[in-house]
Amino acid sequence: MSIAERKERQKIELRTKILDAARTLFLEQGYEQTSIRNIADRIEYSPTTIYLYFKDKDDVFYALHQDGFALLRQFMRPLEHVSDPFERLKALSKVYTTFAMENTELYDLMFTMPAPMKALAEKEEWTEGDNAFNFLLQTVRECQSQGYFEGMDAEVLSYTVWSMVHGICSLEIRGRCVKVLSEATYENIVSKATAQVVEILDRMHTKR
Repeated sequence: MSIAERKERQKIELRTKILDAARTLFLEQGYEQTSIRNIADRIEYSPTTIYLYFKDKDDVFYALHQDGFALLRQFMRPLEHVSDPFERLKALSKVYTTFAMENTELYDLMFTMPAPMKALAEKEEWTEGDNAFNFLLQTVRECQSQGYFEGMDAEVLSYTVWSMVHGICSLEIRGRCVKVLSEATYENIVSKATAQVVEILDRMHTKR
């Protein structure tokens, strides 16, 4: 390995170390209570080192979002080989909830932790987030090209489907329904609710 390659690997490893520490601190303390100095102390580096990689705390949070959506897209990738777009759409609901339940802390950070997103507003593009949503949107549009969901706005429908499965995941991760539902109903509620989303999609489409 050349010196340049070694330096690049060390750079990648340190960036990962910074993000791992930041993720832990955000989850432990919340966004507002976490500082660049906290992150630096956790990995035993100076704050100056953090600033070599990230402009500010919000930039760190943005990077964690990007990594989270990149992982979500990896979960979705096998569905690219599902030729029937309607079957792919239904499978997406299940894949999404699987991702959320297998990565609960990351999902909490991505979607439910209150934090400003100045970095997102300042960026010209949000590649990983766009890729994940666009895969859903493209699937809906392919469904429409085959006669499903006639007359519906593809973006609104995509947002609606996302909102339904996101709500299921968020309620479970935050434990909001433990006291609301009966014990029998609550058991495997994520799987049951996701199956209901799939049934709703089956019933709502109109195919020529």
